[in-house]
Amino acid sequence: MYCTLKTFTKTRLFRFAFLVFLLPCLLLPPACSYSTETVGKHLAAGDTSKAHVEQDTSFDILYVTNRAPSTSVEEKLSYGATRGHSMAYGSVTLAHRGVSVEVVRISKHGEFPQSPYPIELTDRGPRRVPAVVDAHLSATAALQGEVSRRLAKAKRKEVVVFIHGYNNSFDDAAKATGKICNTLSADFVCVSLSWPAGGSGGAFYGYNIDRESGEFAVLDLKKAIRTLATADGVERLHLIAHSRGADVLLSALHQLGMESYMTRTSISERYKINNVVLFAPDVDLDVATTKLFGFVSDPDAPFGTRASPYGLLPPVGSLHLTVYSSPNNQALALSSALFGSVIRLGRLTSASIDSKAASANALWNNTQISGVADFVEYQGNASFTGHSYFLDDPAVQKDLDALLRGHLKAGNPGRPLIEIKRPFWKIIGRTSQIKRD
Repeated sequence: MYCTLKTFTKTRLFRFAFLVFLLPCLLLPPACSYSTETVGKHLAAGDTSKAHVEQDTSFDILYVTNRAPSTSVEEKLSYGATRGHSMAYGSVTLAHRGVSVEVVRISKHGEFPQSPYPIELTDRGPRRVPAVVDAHLSATAALQGEVSRRLAKAKRKEVVVFIHGYNNSFDDAAKATGKICNTLSADFVCVSLSWPAGGSGGAFYGYNIDRESGEFAVLDLKKAIRTLATADGVERLHLIAHSRGADVLLSALHQLGMESYMTRTSISERYKINNVVLFAPDVDLDVATTKLFGFVSDPDAPFGTRASPYGLLPPVGSLHLTVYSSPNNQALALSSALFGSVIRLGRLTSASIDSKAASANALWNNTQISGVADFVEYQGNASFTGHSYFLDDPAVQKDLDALLRGHLKAGNPGRPLIEIKRPFWKIIGRTSQIKRD
């Protein structure tokens, strides 16, 4: 028995050491000796045959961030990985340099007060400080005014918001948003919603730091979504998140869903949210399910001024969830092993429901009943880690374009999907060759 226990312990230690050894390769690609790519480098791999990709031209997107500002070597405004205590907004000018995209200039337009907003005591009780509320309302109006001005010039009166993942810099997030905007033929108003990720804590500790910074960002992310959605002229809001950004987004949507339910309406009606698209979501399946359905499934939750246990739920309207996952995603395999997850949402496949632990999960049961979700299995290997295929594989880009611009449902002609068993689909991506530098 002692030998068996000793062998088991050594095996577990070996597996853990091996995973930690691979961590820089899976989550920090530049640390590897292979020609893997960061998010920024993926932007150089676009399909140059597309008519909407113009050479050596500039364009700009909106940004909203709660990163602390920093100054670059050229004394230009930038944002680092440190947490800021106020939410700033402005524009990022991007330029095509051949097939790549570069950040040319960051222009700050304004910022919200430091949060949480202070409370003061009065003779009648506590209240928010009026001067801070005035500053908040002024910043809200200014940001919404900028959105409305851009909508007036856009082909579609719709806003696309991108929330990045772990270890992404501000510039990485802006470039990825620009790539998505180009994929959609620049028909939408595009916003990079950037939270303080990409610190210098190293491969292992850096992940934990980013994880907590994501939790820190939820309050501002919720505020930003609410502000963007209620700007004059917005007809639809599309939210796209990658990796750890998906967990941050789901937390914000959980809270916005509570707000909507308590006012007897749905999140799609109140905030015009049309599509929620999660690419390689780095979140545990059970955690994701709780954030998506935990509140509305609670019969004691107040619906207006009182609970309505047997009442009908608000209609979901046009809201649709699309989850892209891949069994070849090695970064999420490592994340799952480190955190003891049964399965990460970004590795969920139709085969997962064969396992007892996964089949007990209510995610697909609830989504099938409401008809609001599709799960797309990416069967390709577009990079060493298999984690950034949404930027690198034309098949995935084509499907995103068909979903958002074409308003096509899974199964409609024009979506490059093959049905497995609803709500599961598969998309055949390209297989990249991994070469040594």
